[in-house]
Formats: sequence, structure tokens, C-alpha cells
Amino acid sequence: MKNENNLSNINALSPFVLMLAVLYSVILELATSPTSQVLHERTHFKDRYTEEQKLLDYILFNYEKAVRPVKNSSSTVVVKLGMTLTNLFDMDERNQVLTINVWLDQEWKDELLVWNPADFNNIKSIRIPCDLIWLPDIVLYNSADDYTTGYMKSRAMLDFDGTVFWPPPTQLRSTCKVDVTLFPFDYQKCSLKFGSWTYHGFQLDITNRSNNIDLSMFVQSGEFDLVKVYQKRKVTRYTCCPEPYPDLTFVIYIRRKILYYLYNIVFPILMLSVLMLLVFILPPDSGEKIALGITVLLSFSIFVLAIAAKMPETSDSMPLIAVYLTLVMVMTSVSVLTTVVVLNFHHRGAVPMSPYVRHFFLVFLRNLLNVKQQQETQARTIRRAENGSMRSVMRRGSVRMAIQDMEKAVNEHDEGESQFLLTVDGHTVVKKTQLLHEKLINTLEILTARQSKEEESERMANEWKLLAQVVDRVLFWLFFVSTFTVSFVLLLIIPFFYSSTDDDEEIL
Repeated sequence: MKNENNLSNINALSPFVLMLAVLYSVILELATSPTSQVLHERTHFKDRYTEEQKLLDYILFNYEKAVRPVKNSSSTVVVKLGMTLTNLFDMDERNQVLTINVWLDQEWKDELLVWNPADFNNIKSIRIPCDLIWLPDIVLYNSADDYTTGYMKSRAMLDFDGTVFWPPPTQLRSTCKVDVTLFPFDYQKCSLKFGSWTYHGFQLDITNRSNNIDLSMFVQSGEFDLVKVYQKRKVTRYTCCPEPYPDLTFVIYIRRKILYYLYNIVFPILMLSVLMLLVFILPPDSGEKIALGITVLLSFSIFVLAIAAKMPETSDSMPLIAVYLTLVMVMTSVSVLTTVVVLNFHHRGAVPMSPYVRHFFLVFLRNLLNVKQQQETQARTIRRAENGSMRSVMRRGSVRMAIQDMEKAVNEHDEGESQFLLTVDGHTVVKKTQLLHEKLINTLEILTARQSKEEESERMANEWKLLAQVVDRVLFWLFFVSTFTVSFVLLLIIPFFYSSTDDDEEIL
């Protein structure tokens, strides 16, 4: 009976024993599995976590970076935006793009990233990767990039009260409307407008982090001077939506350094303008007046092409230097045309000159401008006159010798004979030798008249050459005054006036 009771007790305990055996085998299996080893290692190395690792695990536990970091959905995240300007990298006038290097300082409060410093060995701040937390979608509205580069993935600085400071260094390329009217004495005003891309003002507000752009790390540019910077906040409301849309604009004034352009553009152009004046000083007989004018014109064309390659392809403004080059090229073209007229005057030849033209140019203007006949022309005239006189004397001497020879021959032939007489109606008139005398004298008068005509032609030709010289002198002074006036007004007065006006506007 007792044995039966023991057997019944064993049978009653067998399910329990079987359960214990199964549980033991499961525990043994888990203890020897890789997962258990990992858990064991984590438990073992958890004691080796640093305080910052523990803090990072704590603040990121169940943290969702895709939503705004506020506990109340109606709360607004206030982002304080500032800029530290480090360098003016490039100003592309042709494409109207400003490239600058900056630190874009962004600060906001994340209500989900707070902790008690006493719980973590008095740690009050920590640096964490920016891609682990929520970041404001602040973008440059007038960006010239394709929005694919973004900011540098720098670490964010997090304080125990949830204040996040993220200053990613980046290179910004913004559109900038370039006004090249005063080039190369121009200054440019460029604006960089920042704001949230998806949030309105009730969800994300943007304000100034500081009073102005930070220039403590700024490195001067070799091409532009930084004149002035400021920032302004603007809130825009649209008729379609009741929400405000705030933005923050940073304005940068830059002025071009002119030394490079003075040496490479302005001074060479002024020297070419002086060379243009030499066209009117060069004597017409040299044959190089037109060649010099065309060479100067081609040189101006090269400068026009060089400036056009740098300027934007726009009709909104025209550079003063281009206007100056255009005017000087027009004057150079006119100088070439007037040179053709002067050369025509110079080679006019034996053409009678109007008395009014002679009096106005050869008397009035010549005395006014103190124009003297060129020494070469005077010497040539004297030589020709002397040669003509010598030829005249030689001709007259030859005629006399011929007359004497003929008289001698006639006298020798008529010795012993009566002289040949020419009788008309029974009256003796003249000797035949006297007729010969008269014929020779007529020939001499013809030669003398021809010489006088040549001298008159020479005189008229010299008058036209002198007129060409007077016209050259008149054109020289006209172009000198025009070139000086255009250069003085376009390269000095207008840039100075605009510069003074801009300075007054900045003060106001």
C-alpha cells in the first residue's frame, strides 16, 4: 500500500520534473548561443562606458530627428542665425554670381535633448554628429548652386538645457545683380537671403543671432575691398495664407580695387589716345598717317573685346570704360577719314583756290594757330625756283648764242654781196636777220611764259599743302580737347560723383 502511494506521488511529480528538465535544457542552449555571448559582452562592457557615451545613449533614446524638437506641437522653434564671413572667394561678373566662404552660425533650443548634469558627472555640454539630431531646413533662397552640396556635416554643440549651436563652414554661391556702369571704378551690393524651406513662421521663426556679420576671421581679397555689411529681418505675409514667413538677409557692399585695371586697361587706353593725336602731327609726305590711325583703331578694338569678355551679357547697364572706348574709337575713325581729306588737300596740285578759303585758312587760321610752312616744302620750293631760274638763264643764253652764231654765218655769207632785203610794194622793210631775231625772241617769250606757268602751278600746289597743314593743326587741337574732355569726364568726374553719392546714401 505504501509502495503504491509512492508510485502515485512520482507519477504526479513527473510533469513538473519534465518541465524543469525542458527549462534547464533551454537555459543551457541560450547560455551557449552567440546571442547570449553578445548580451554577456554588452553587460560586461557596459561598465566600461564613458559618461559621454551614457549621456548620448540617454538623450537619443527614442529620439526622432524627423519631427520638430518641441513637446507641444503648437510651440515655435526659434532659430537664431548668424554669419561669420571669412573670405570673398570670387565675383563672377559675367554670370553675376558671388562666391564667399562663411561659417553659418545656427542656434536653437531642442526640448527633447535635455539632461541633469548631476546625473552624468556634471557634464554640461557635449559635441554630437549633426546627422543624429533635428536640423532646421535653413537654405539660401537666391543660391546659384543646384542645392545638392549642402552644408558640411560638422558636429553640433549641445548644452544640458537643450541649446544647440551648429556652425557649419560652407561656401555660398549667391546670385548678385552686377552693375558695371562704373567699371573698373564700380562697387557692388550683394544680398544673401536665408529662410526655412518648408516651415512657416508659426512652426519655425528665424531671428538675428548677433547685431551684424562677424568679420573677426575675415581675410582681405586681392580684387575687392569690403566696404560695408549689415543684416535685416523681414516677415512676409501672403494673401493666400495667414501664416507669416520670416527671412533674414545679409547685405554685403564690395568695391573693386582699381590699381590692376589702371595699369592694364586705363593707362594703355590713354596712351593709345595720345597716339591717335599723333596722326595729325605726322607729315602727309611720310605716307604713314592712315596706317597709324588704323593701327590705333585696331588696338582699341582689342581692348573692347577684352572688356566685353569680362562683362555680363546684359543690356541693363553699360560700362563707362566701354562708352569711353566707343567714343575714342569713333574719334579715331573720324581722324582716319579726316586724314584722307587732308591727304587729298596735300596732293591737290595746281588747282585754283577760292579767295575766301585762302583768306580763312591761310591767313586767319594760320596766324591764329601760328602754323609755319614746313621746312622741307620751303626748301623744295626754293630748289625748284632756283632750278627754274637757272634753266631760264641757260635758255636765254643759248638763244643769244644762237642769234650771234646765225648773225656771224649770215655776215660771212653776205661778204661781197648785197644784203638780202625784204621788199614790199617797192619799199625796203627789214633784213632777213631781223626776222630771225624776232622769231627767236618770240620763242624766248614762250619759254619764259611756260616757266612762269610752272612757277604758278608750284605756288598753287604749295598753297594746298599749306592748307592741309593748317587743317591738320585745327584737327589736332579739336581732337586734343575732345579726348581730354571725354577722358576727364568719363574716367574721373562721373566715378567721383557716383562714389560721393553712394557714400552719402550709406551714411543716411
